[in-house]
Amino acid sequence: MVSNTLMRIVAPCWKPSVEGDSSNRGGDASGRADGLLWYKDSGNHVNGEFSMAVIQANNLLEDCSQLESGPMSLLETGPQGTFVGIYDGHGGPEAARFVNQHLFENIKTIHGAEFTSETHGMSADVINKAFLATEEAFLSLVQQQWQDKPQIASVGSCCLVGIVCSGHLYIANAGDSRAVLGRLDNKEVKAVQLSYEHNASIESVREELQSLHPDDPHIVVLKHKVWRVKGLIQISRSIGDAYLKRAEFNREPLLAKFRLPESFNKPILKAEPTISEQKLDPEDQFLIFASDGLWEHLNNQEAVDIVNNCPRNMVIISPGKQTEGCCKKTAQSRPS
Repeated sequence: MVSNTLMRIVAPCWKPSVEGDSSNRGGDASGRADGLLWYKDSGNHVNGEFSMAVIQANNLLEDCSQLESGPMSLLETGPQGTFVGIYDGHGGPEAARFVNQHLFENIKTIHGAEFTSETHGMSADVINKAFLATEEAFLSLVQQQWQDKPQIASVGSCCLVGIVCSGHLYIANAGDSRAVLGRLDNKEVKAVQLSYEHNASIESVREELQSLHPDDPHIVVLKHKVWRVKGLIQISRSIGDAYLKRAEFNREPLLAKFRLPESFNKPILKAEPTISEQKLDPEDQFLIFASDGLWEHLNNQEAVDIVNNCPRNMVIISPGKQTEGCCKKTAQSRPS
């Protein structure tokens, strides 16, 4: 059974709007605030309706979430769709904010995006290129700020993206977030996991790291009963975390706790997302996009049951866990 505490966290995402109560927390003046809760009730996008909410636990919010609707490229003949991004930051807010500002724009403008016009749809190649372009741009920012702000080299963000375009759903993930679909099956709504986490606690992820770094016996280390990459971080993919991407950033003046005793010749973490594509069917009822802040408390079916019992046809839940606490974010959307 789902705890009352968790229900108190997610239930406000479906509360009625309160006229006259507005907040620009998160840069959105159309939202409303109630203490540490910020929420935005139903609005429209290309594929239906949405709402979202944030429950902030820390003074510094390290995470961002994003919903964009409309053209998916700059071409007049390009596809229309809906873009959802969940950016779970760690070490600071800079990476998540940077991704929030640049990833979707790179989706629309990246070289090769013109190929989407052939089928009026999206492509995994465009999404992958956009992730890598965002990564390179952030690493360039780290280079620019290295002397004055070396700690930015230890800032990163997990990135979970969903794109609904021309009847197809694309899921791209780099980090330990997860996308789950609620699908109608024999009058029951069942959970279908659409992505997997890039977390060293998963055996297949450790095996991947070991295969990519066969000469490094310490690529994954069991530390305080938790598997970590180089004994430092649990995720194996992210945008940012420059100190584990380029050896030039793994030295002074970076804090000693982030510096490795030996140099490295190739990136330890990856920025490439795993991408899946599928056609949406009438049985597909809703989507849940969430970072580890949700999945630490709920399994797939429990989350689907919560959503299914709420008055929305499509819901996107995106709690984001912070470095020193938890920030809960929720966005819902109803398909047209």
